[in-house]
Amino acid sequence: MKEITCVLFDMDGVIIDSEFIHKKAYYETFISLGLDVSDELYKTITGSSTINVFQKLIAHFKLDEDPNELVLKKRNRYINYFENDPTLHLVNGVEEIIKYFYNKGITLILASSASMPNIERVFKRFDLNQYFTAKISGADLAKSKPHPEIYEKAAMLGSTAKENCIVIEDSDNGIQAANEAGIFVFGYKNPMSADQNLKNADTIITDFSELKNYV
Repeated sequence: MKEITCVLFDMDGVIIDSEFIHKKAYYETFISLGLDVSDELYKTITGSSTINVFQKLIAHFKLDEDPNELVLKKRNRYINYFENDPTLHLVNGVEEIIKYFYNKGITLILASSASMPNIERVFKRFDLNQYFTAKISGADLAKSKPHPEIYEKAAMLGSTAKENCIVIEDSDNGIQAANEAGIFVFGYKNPMSADQNLKNADTIITDFSELKNYV
């Protein structure tokens, strides 16, 4: 591995343990639509932007629904959980590794499928803006993870060659996006994302302190 000068972070499941409230918000929306979304189907959409999720489900179930309206319904449910759950916390060890990279002068870029308002909500609540050079939302892109666009653009925002970047991901779609972007990817095995197998990650970690062996 070449010298690492830029780290590209996913957010949900990597920085914040929010996958469970996303899932609750999604399933409440599915139930309101009368949809029976299996665990297997849900696994395939984890890590994608919300608009892409609903576009896929509308096609899959042949629904006559506006995906943008469904995004808003799901997002409102998520915001309600986010703002009313005092137990919501950063992933164990991630704040320490963020500070470790920052103190080494490494450029940090956030590359998340979450909407920018949700990203800003998390970064404000946990005071993370001070460490990150830039943030990019997959919701603002034409293609969502597993498409590589988000990581290609994130490396550009970091003004860093891909071979000097690493990605930290907890979803199979995110790992595929990094693979196709040609960037070394660490798969973080978050217990909250147990349905993701991470088999295509270059290296799988269970604790962020392991990254100190590489960077």
